[in-house]
Amino acid sequence: MSKNSIIAYRDTFVLLLRYCKDVKGINIRKLTINMLTCELVVEFLNWIQMERNCSASTRNARLAAIRALINYVEYADPSILAEGMRISSIPLKKAEKKAISYLSVEGIKLLLKQPNLRKRSGRRDLALLSLMYDTGARVQEIADLTVGSVRKSSPYTIRIIGKGNKTRIVPLLEKQTKHLFRYMQEEGLISSNNENAPLFSNKSNGKLTRSGISYILSKYINKARDECPHLIPENISCHSLRHSKAMHMLQADVPLVYIRDILGHESVVTTEIYAS
Repeated sequence: MSKNSIIAYRDTFVLLLRYCKDVKGINIRKLTINMLTCELVVEFLNWIQMERNCSASTRNARLAAIRALINYVEYADPSILAEGMRISSIPLKKAEKKAISYLSVEGIKLLLKQPNLRKRSGRRDLALLSLMYDTGARVQEIADLTVGSVRKSSPYTIRIIGKGNKTRIVPLLEKQTKHLFRYMQEEGLISSNNENAPLFSNKSNGKLTRSGISYILSKYINKARDECPHLIPENISCHSLRHSKAMHMLQADVPLVYIRDILGHESVVTTEIYAS
């Protein structure tokens, strides 16, 4: 599973243990699998939703992690099969379907005009933002890119490691690669000796994190909104650039199957949300 999935599962059990200790008064050193009943799981799910203000989708993700644990333990201890079936039958909460947040083509152009190209950081930020939009990559996928991910000769492509550590090759627009290669040249990243170095790094020469990339985007989104508010809607995030790429391809009559491959979706059914 991907690093993010592992972290999400870990966080679920940290929360569950905290609930058992702080709310139920259970000594977690004495906690046994038989104490993990259907009633306890339901109470825990209600707690994270009511007391911690978690959304229905987060609640469902926590339930999925607990189900995965139960499915695993059932093979080691069949005596919990009956209770495991009860836990597995806990229904998912219907999550509110949110409207897809994305920028228009004009909004993307306005955003990409914001970095100050007279500054080194501005040239890096333009390369970063234009690559995020061009590839439709998830923010973690961008953070994990290395110099070796980029094919530096025509046809230009980039190798992206997505969910489940699955690799996809995404073609790059030549116009976008001008920003990318200028940045790489300036940073000394063209040499093959740097294949394993992060493609985008911070002032400490460490790779940019998800929060670091989000901060960069937020800075330019605010500048673009000040310049032209009607082009920059609220709640624009890194994922909005991914949505923007998908919507613009759809509007250009690009087949859904091709959009699926660019975005790295498991099924075209997922991609169909952009057409609905």
